[in-house]
Amino acid sequence: MVHSAYDAVELVSGVPGDIVAVAAYAGRLLVAGKDGSLRIYSSPAHADGEIPRDGPYALERNQPSLWRRGTPLAMEVSAGRELLLSLAECVNLHRLPGLETVAVIGKTKGANLFAWDDRRGLLAVGRWKRLTIFRLDSGREFVEVKEFGVPDTVKSMAWCGDNICLGIRKEYMIINSMTGALTEVFSSGRNAPPLVVALPTGELLLGKDNIGVFVDQNGKLIQDGRIIWSDTPASVAIHRPYAVARLPRHVEIRSLRAPNALVQTVVLRDVQKLVETENCILAVLARSVYGLLPVPIGAQIVQLTASGEFEEALALCKLLPPEDSSLRAAKESSIHIRYGHFLFDNGSYEEAMEQFADSHVDITYVLSLYPSLILPQTHIIGEHDRLHDLPELARESSDLTDEMEPYSLQLHESDDKSPLEIKKMSHNALIALVKYLQKKRNGIIERATAEVTEEVVSGAVHHSSILSESYRSKKPNKKRAQTHTSSIAREMATVLDTSLLQALILTGQSSGAIELLKGLNYCDLKICKEFLQERNDYMVLLELYKSNEMHREALQLLNQLVEESKAEMGKTDFNKNFNPQMIIEYLRPLCRSDPMLVLESSLYVLERNPSDTIELFLSENVPADLVNSYLKQHAPNLQSTYLELMLSMSVSGINPNLQNELVQLYLSEVLDWHKSLKEEGNWTEKTYSPTRKKLISTLENNSGYNTEILLKRLPQDALFEERAILYGKMNQHLRALSLYVHKLQMPERAVAYCDRVYEEGAQQPSKSNIYFNLLQIYLNPRKAEKEFEQKIVPVASQYPGIQKATKVKGGRMGKKVVEIEGADDLRFSPSGTDSGRSDGDDVNDGGPIMLNEALELLSQRWDRINGAQALRLLPRDTKLQDLVLFLEPLLRNSSEHRRNYMVIKNLIFRANLQVKEDLYKRRQAVLKIDGDSMCSLCHKRIANSAFAIYPNGQTLVHFVCFRESQQIKAVRGVNSVKRR
Repeated sequence: MVHSAYDAVELVSGVPGDIVAVAAYAGRLLVAGKDGSLRIYSSPAHADGEIPRDGPYALERNQPSLWRRGTPLAMEVSAGRELLLSLAECVNLHRLPGLETVAVIGKTKGANLFAWDDRRGLLAVGRWKRLTIFRLDSGREFVEVKEFGVPDTVKSMAWCGDNICLGIRKEYMIINSMTGALTEVFSSGRNAPPLVVALPTGELLLGKDNIGVFVDQNGKLIQDGRIIWSDTPASVAIHRPYAVARLPRHVEIRSLRAPNALVQTVVLRDVQKLVETENCILAVLARSVYGLLPVPIGAQIVQLTASGEFEEALALCKLLPPEDSSLRAAKESSIHIRYGHFLFDNGSYEEAMEQFADSHVDITYVLSLYPSLILPQTHIIGEHDRLHDLPELARESSDLTDEMEPYSLQLHESDDKSPLEIKKMSHNALIALVKYLQKKRNGIIERATAEVTEEVVSGAVHHSSILSESYRSKKPNKKRAQTHTSSIAREMATVLDTSLLQALILTGQSSGAIELLKGLNYCDLKICKEFLQERNDYMVLLELYKSNEMHREALQLLNQLVEESKAEMGKTDFNKNFNPQMIIEYLRPLCRSDPMLVLESSLYVLERNPSDTIELFLSENVPADLVNSYLKQHAPNLQSTYLELMLSMSVSGINPNLQNELVQLYLSEVLDWHKSLKEEGNWTEKTYSPTRKKLISTLENNSGYNTEILLKRLPQDALFEERAILYGKMNQHLRALSLYVHKLQMPERAVAYCDRVYEEGAQQPSKSNIYFNLLQIYLNPRKAEKEFEQKIVPVASQYPGIQKATKVKGGRMGKKVVEIEGADDLRFSPSGTDSGRSDGDDVNDGGPIMLNEALELLSQRWDRINGAQALRLLPRDTKLQDLVLFLEPLLRNSSEHRRNYMVIKNLIFRANLQVKEDLYKRRQAVLKIDGDSMCSLCHKRIANSAFAIYPNGQTLVHFVCFRESQQIKAVRGVNSVKRR
């Protein structure tokens, strides 16, 4: 970085003697000669304290022998106090501009240097091995504050807050001005004397050979601070933002900003001193004074920008006057844009995006660098276009436009690059664009959301105002013009999100694109849809549909992808990405909002993944009736699958209508299957198909279906097991057992049926006769049937739901099928059974009896059957040996019960005797009543009145008093109950 930061102008020349010190005051130069004189030079026309650039200064005044003793070594002007401090034989204080002597500090005689703190009015003077601190009191005299001893003569010194940095011998030390505590910092190098320079920020620049080191007020190193000079400087002056060093052959100017690059070299030989002033740096030669006058900041910015030193140019922009803030902002924006283009052309894409962000240029301008991205059409005017609306920025904006034009076709001029390099550049550039857009996104989305909210509120207010006006007057009024809210923020958000989505896809960040679409976004649907379809990025396309509530399109695409995945399963791993489970997960959040769409789209997965689909319906509470009716109409082959899984997975079961629907479906299929087997001649009652097994299981385990309707549909000559189950559900146990025993010839099933009925209704007397009914069927089937029909007649007269019996042909015996509606509990009295026969009746009338099955039933269920009734049913020729297994446990149990009952009877009798004995003892109590006996209630004598004694045997009362007390208690009890 080399540019012209200063112009070297000779201000004073031809001084009669050697110059030893120089200071500046109010546009004048105070030049001290070796002979002790002070010459004051001024420009022909000075104003505002500025030093002119066009000519030498003329001698205005000569003050000979201002310092009577000694040659002045240093001078410093306090402009705010209008004082001149100088060090000759001792420290002198003169009033400006008249140079009247104000004070002479005699104690500073022999001092070699001083440091002045103009803000606090403190003066530090180094004299031999002492350091003395004075305070200026009332602008007239110095008062000594502190004095400290130091290791050696102080060679360099500067204030840094409450501390003073000292250069002693070849070491730097920090001394506290309040306590005198010394802290060593580091050495000044091998050959160079110590050099301490105070910075405007309060920090220090310490010289170490040809290196200037930055330290804080406590002497601690600043990490990124050091200036490397081309040679060892004799002195350094600070003039923001530069540091000016006096070298043997020239004056070197370097930046104070890291990396502290060389700015300019001014060839001036034999420079004796460098003096800092407010407006420039004075370079003092033997008999002349040069002024290093700063080049205007604007000109320096132009130089730096032209040479590509953008960071330095931006740093200089901060130094522009505050009143030119608009111009400064325009310049900074222009530099940021040029810097961004420079970095972009050199492949530093992320740094380029940072510059574009700092320039506050619209994202549309940055996106113009990416011609491969498709942007929606908007009416957005870029920032650089709006600059033309400000007159004071017209020139700056035109320069800005000129600077931006050469970069409009940057990406099209890379034909000479290799394809690999172009691809790499494009990927890195897009990565940087993604980061840039993500940083910009929050603010733009917030503004777009606020804009939408404002439109909604204004629309509501406008609607309410129209309603109020219509009620106020019946006369037609002029329509109020509807305010139109600008949609710039939403258009900008649309451009940003659409571009961000494309950049994420082009850089392989599909997951980032999905996250973008899951939240609030303004992506252009048409552009993004076409873009994603071209690149076959279906996962992102699905999320795009979902974010725009295009669920039907999303599900159609998902079904298509799953089908393609299944077809290509053997070729690629496409199936890993798309499977029926994805459809289920997509449908899950839609179950509550749009159940019809869920049903329409679930047919595919219901066929391939029925359990998960039904679980979806259950977990999301999709109405079961709605699902069933839809499947019945559109997919009847899936209806039974749905109802089966619904019945098995639902904890609380399904409603009776659905149970009945499922049973009817099973029955229809079983009837068709039975018809086909019957025509082929292969039908038997013990033939089971999977559907028939399901039907039987459903009939046994559920009770929500309509048994009467099912009975009407069953054939008379087949499906006896199903008929038996239905009879059991209607509590027609005799019919059910008859079917199990005679039609199905499965006595074990009849016993199991009795066990189930007995266990289900153990507390109901009517259920305990179920085994006796089975015995009747075994031993006297015809009589049992007649008895059943006789018992059903009085019940039919009480319950109109029982229809008249109709004769049905079938089987070896004519039977009547009685359909009962509402008679759930039919009671059969054992006495009725007993009266039906005597020991002399012929039990074999109507067919052979099943004696072996009856005996086996008695031996297995002896504890559930009335033994006396069972024995009366048995034939006369039954051998006692065959009844051992029945009678032995029965008699043993009966004897055991009899013994237990006797024990219980004796215990109760004993307890009764004890109670009677206690009663007799209590009745033997004696209470003597004499003439002194008193009533415990009224406290009067008992005398000859009727009396009563309380159970404790001690409390004696009149009978009248006792009766009144009982009445009072009764009344109080009634009142307390009413209060409650």
